[in-house]
Order: sequence, then C-alpha cells, then structure tokens
Amino acid sequence: MVDPGNVLSVIRQARERRNAPLVLELDLTDGILEAPPGDPVTAFLAMRRTHLRDVLDGLRRARSDARVKALVVKVTGGVGLALAQEIRDAVTALREAGKYTVAWAETFGEGGRGTVPYYLASAFDRVYLQPTGEVGLTGVALVEPFFAGALEKAGIRPEFAKRHEYKTMANTFMEKAYTPEHEESSKRLVVSLGEQITQGIARARELTPERVRELTDRGPLLADEALEAGLVDRLGYRDEVYAHLREKAGEDAQLRYVARYNRTHGLAKRIPQPGRQDAVALINGHGQIRLGRSGRGGPLPGQGAAMGSDTIGAAFRAAVKDERIRAIVFRVNSPGGSAVASDAIWREVVLAREAGKHVIVSMGDVAASGGYYVAMAADTIVAQPGTITGSIGVVVGKAVVNGLLDRIGVGLGSVEDGAHARMFSATKDFSESEWERINASLDKIYADFTGKAAEGRGMSRERVHELARGRVWTGADAHANGLVDELGGLDRAFDLARKKAGLPVDAPIRTFPHTSPLERLRPPESSEDRTAASARFDGWGSLGSLAARLGLPAAGPLTLPGSWEIR
Repeated sequence: MVDPGNVLSVIRQARERRNAPLVLELDLTDGILEAPPGDPVTAFLAMRRTHLRDVLDGLRRARSDARVKALVVKVTGGVGLALAQEIRDAVTALREAGKYTVAWAETFGEGGRGTVPYYLASAFDRVYLQPTGEVGLTGVALVEPFFAGALEKAGIRPEFAKRHEYKTMANTFMEKAYTPEHEESSKRLVVSLGEQITQGIARARELTPERVRELTDRGPLLADEALEAGLVDRLGYRDEVYAHLREKAGEDAQLRYVARYNRTHGLAKRIPQPGRQDAVALINGHGQIRLGRSGRGGPLPGQGAAMGSDTIGAAFRAAVKDERIRAIVFRVNSPGGSAVASDAIWREVVLAREAGKHVIVSMGDVAASGGYYVAMAADTIVAQPGTITGSIGVVVGKAVVNGLLDRIGVGLGSVEDGAHARMFSATKDFSESEWERINASLDKIYADFTGKAAEGRGMSRERVHELARGRVWTGADAHANGLVDELGGLDRAFDLARKKAGLPVDAPIRTFPHTSPLERLRPPESSEDRTAASARFDGWGSLGSLAARLGLPAAGPLTLPGSWEIR
C-alpha cells in the first residue's frame, strides 16, 4: 500500500527542486558545435556536444529568469576568437541583467594557446585560476610556411597563377619567404586581432591598454603573478569555485548545464501551436565549399564539415517556399573552395531576396574567399571583430613532380588525344596555350567575384578592387571598409532578421533543412523536396587530394590556405 506521507514528500521535493535557485554551467573543454550535424553518423557522434544555439538561447532566456542566479564557465582553448567574442557578448548581456558570472580554469594555456581563453574569461565578474596554472597571455602570432625550397630539393616544380598580389595561397608553394604584400596583409591581421584582445581585456579588468601590453610581453604569467597583476581574482580549485557560487546563490541552488536548461525551458515553444507562427529560417553553411551535397570529414584530426551547393540551395528553396518564413539568417563559417559551387549558393541568396525574403549573413570564425562570395549578396552581413573574412581573389595551379619521379627512378609514358588532354596532369608543365586558358579563367572568376561584390555591397568596381586583390581582413577592418555591415554574432543577426521582417522580438527560429530520421531514409521526390538537402557522409575529409584522384571533388580556386582559427 502506498504511504501518503511518502507521496507528499516526493511532491514537496519536486516542488522545491522546481523553485530552487539555479546556477548555470558551461564546459568549453570539447568546444561548441555551431551547426546541427547534417548526416546520421555525425548526429550520433555529436549527441553529447554543446550547441551554440542552445548556449545563446539559454543565456538570453536566463536574463529574465528570476531563478537563475549565476553562470559558471570552465574556460579552455576549445573555441576560436570570433566564437569567444560571441560568448563574451552573451555573458556581458547576462551581467547587465544582474546575474553573477564566474570563469574558471585549471590553466589558461599550458605551454601555449592561452591568449584567447583568457580574453574570453576576462568578461566575467570573477576569474578563478588553479594555483598551479598559468595565464598564457602571450599575444597573437601567425606563422606561415613556404615550401619552395623544399619542393626544389625534392624535384617538384609548382606552377600557379593568381588574382591578385594578396592571394597568398600560391606564395606558400612558389616563394621562400614573404613577399611585401603578403607580409603587409599578415602583419595587419595580427595587429588588428591584438588590438581587439588588448582593448577587450583592458576594459573588462579595468586596466590600461599599455598595462595589458606590458603583461602580454611578460607572459606567460604564473598564477601568483597573474593574481598580483589583477588578471585573475582568486586562486582556487574547482571545489572552491563551486563553494563560492553556493555562497552567492544559496546552499539549495541547483546546477544545470546551459544547454539542458535551454532545452527544458524552451520545450513549450517547440510544442506545435494551433496555426503556425511566422518565423526566421536558419541555414548553416560550414566547411569547404563544394558541388553536391554537404557532408562531414573522416575521423582524423582536421577533417571537418563540407558545405555542398545542393544542400544549401535546397535549404534556401525550402525556406523561400515556406510562406511562414519571413527572413533567413545564413550562418557562414568557411574558408571557401569551389568557385562554381560558391556561385550556385550566391544565386540562391539572390533569388531568396527577389522572392521577398530578407537574408542576413552571420559570419563565424572564418568566412573568406568562397566563404565571402556566398555572403556578399545578403541584405546585411554581420561579423565579429575577430572574424577572418575577405580574400576576394582566385588562384589555380599544380605541382609538377617529374623531377621527383626521375630521382626515384620512375619512368612515365603517355598517350593523348587532344592538345590539352593532360592539362592538369602533375607530370607535365603547362603549355603556352594552357596558360592562356588558365589566365582567361582567372580573369573571368575574379571579374565575376568583384563585380558581384560591388553590386552586393553598393560600391564601385574600382573600390572593390582596392579592397580585394586576394587580401584577407579581420571583421573589424572589413567593417571599417564596408565589406561587412555590422559587428556582432548570431543573436544580432536574429534580431536584425526579426526587425527587417516586422516580427516580434521572440519570433521563433527554424533550422533548414529540417528532416526527420524517417524522411532521411526515403529518396527525395524531386530537387524541391527538403530531403534533397540532406547531407551525406564523407569519409575523405582533408584527404582531398587522394579523393580527387578517385573522382571526388577537390577544394577549388576560391580557397583560403592554411588554418585561420585564432585560439
């Protein structure tokens, strides 16, 4: 027989738990997933990952939730600079709403990579550091390899052409050191990023920029040194951090991860309502741009997502077709890739605007070369100051390996039908007529790129050419030069989309394409079917050169070389 006293006790405990004060948690150890995975394999592997939308929506919801007393974030090197700025903005808004915020870390960089994590932590009310940790505030550096000497010794001859002097991918293979333009561009990048970090820390910690520079030049700082300098507020271990939080929030305070809090408290909005509401669509474009469907890389380090023109195009068409979608936010985080695929996506942005849908681009850590191409036709482009963008230029080339093959005793024979049949073979030089074709292609792509940028940005072709020529910009400099319209993150893009569409401030956001697991299993009825946008599994990832030899698409001429995630 059920004891009524036990039943009442359970009900009372549930009520107390429901009404107890909350301390929200966020652990950045595994980073933050910006976009929901497109294919089932990735979705399964990412089930326990924290999503950016959950973090931003949860912190926004917490501002007006009287139960939420504090936020604690374990800060690591798991996020790039632009994403750190996005979280900083959300934390600042939470502080302004009267919530207490604490950042803690075992160390801000152990042997390096401490500048961006500390920059993020500095935005909080209080910063804790483990007594054995360090503040690896050492500044920003960009190290770029030049392989011309090594390729020469190996018997490999690079043959590249580019538009124009700031398109530095070719320099990686053709030069032995910086060209003046390459050095100028890279220097300005690190200076801009360093200014942002220095000024942000100075404002947050109530120090002068000169003092922050001095501390940066002394770094990394030991825990005691960082405490004395005012970079951290207290030295302590995790248990001491959480004891302090319970003093602030109350001993009965409940811990809740931000993502869990957001999903639980946002459940009511996800329950189908009578008569669907007008909404804003969110389309995510991440990774190298290629023809075909989006996909994911393999299990090796550096193998990330790929943005397929078919997937993004189908998502735009579905959003345009949906009469309840009043505006579209296109989140772009890409170093570029295929020029043809980039142009196909650009066209869908144009068509969406012609159909009466407002399109707002939100740039992530990197939206350059092809990543800028797909964004430039939007109503408004929003980027963080630390976003890497621009790189309006083009490069094409190959590495000729005949010398290497001779050295290792490999002979070659070939037969061909057609003057240019072996044009892109790695075992022959470009002929004069082949160079003519390459230069014609480069001129066409560059003219197309700059012409569309001029139209989208409301500039003259001459002004775009001044800003283009392959040059990479930070979001702050791009904004100053008119390549970006506003500085901010995904939340700012949502606010702009709602405002332009005349929607209420809490109008829902719907991700496109959104398909159920069952829908993903069935073949699409047509290219207009939303399941046609489903991403595919791609196990090659960064092994693109090998994949290309097997008939899979390579990156393309609108590509930003190297790794540009500033951590």
